[in-house]
Amino acid sequence: MFRSLFPHDVFAEMDRLQREVQQALDLSPNIRGFGRGGFPALNVGGTPQTVEVYAFAPGIDPNSLEVDLERGMLTIAGERKSRLPDAGQQSTLHINERFAGSFRRVINLPEDADPDAVQARVKDGLVHITIQRRAAAQPRRITVH
Repeated sequence: MFRSLFPHDVFAEMDRLQREVQQALDLSPNIRGFGRGGFPALNVGGTPQTVEVYAFAPGIDPNSLEVDLERGMLTIAGERKSRLPDAGQQSTLHINERFAGSFRRVINLPEDADPDAVQARVKDGLVHITIQRRAAAQPRRITVH
């Protein structure tokens, strides 16, 4: 007879809406990396000899990763499969915060990055890419006589 216009748990619904709005407006990084750019979360840095890229991609099959370097652009692409119950099963999903699907991240590398000296390794969901810098661009000390 009487039907409420509000969900049964108004406070839970308001909490969910607040988290969604806060996440959409938050520009600081968070554990999933969505605040600034997407999946996978990236750390990019380097030394005088190398450019170091770390991609945090747990749950990714290393064989499904594609790492390409072309014209100074490093591309990391792949897909993370969903591990949710099948639609045919009688189950209810209450919260789904884990990213699943195809992804593609592109990083503009410095001009001195050497495309012929790149290594990529994966361990425990961490993709570590090392790109050597060209020898001509290395800083060096010049002796004054």
